[in-house]
Amino acid sequence: MDRKKILIVDDEADVISAMSAILENQGYNVITATSKDEALKLAKAAVPDLAVLDVMMTTHYEGFEIAEELVNDPYCKDIPILMHTSIEVLSTSESSVREMAREFRQDPKYRELQVILVKDTVSGKAGIDYRTEDGKSVWIPVSGFLRKPVDPAKLLQEIKSLL
Repeated sequence: MDRKKILIVDDEADVISAMSAILENQGYNVITATSKDEALKLAKAAVPDLAVLDVMMTTHYEGFEIAEELVNDPYCKDIPILMHTSIEVLSTSESSVREMAREFRQDPKYRELQVILVKDTVSGKAGIDYRTEDGKSVWIPVSGFLRKPVDPAKLLQEIKSLL
């Protein structure tokens, strides 16, 4: 059996250690990185079957930046991405999560949020709408979100559903 390769990117050694142990125990091959540059280099060289990215590392949005570069890279664009975050995820049953994020931006309750994470409960499509430091709105499609702290059962369930 071909062991699936999973890239874990986090700046906290304890998180990497815990996730690695859980995944390796289930037969996955785990590769790890602690920074954006290291993650991108590994992703391009190893082309993992899935990536789990922390959001806040050296910068507040480093994980989003990694996801954006992976999505836009011809060799890495098909890698499923799970964002590991404590940011609240907004759920919708709309078919276009991108349009739903834009609608949330119009709602006074959400207009000032720097980050909006949206997941369609029907199709499973998900994405990130965030504002860069210069105020530019960026959309990044991702495969899903993992809530911090990591729940081993949910981690395995999400990964199995994507692989």
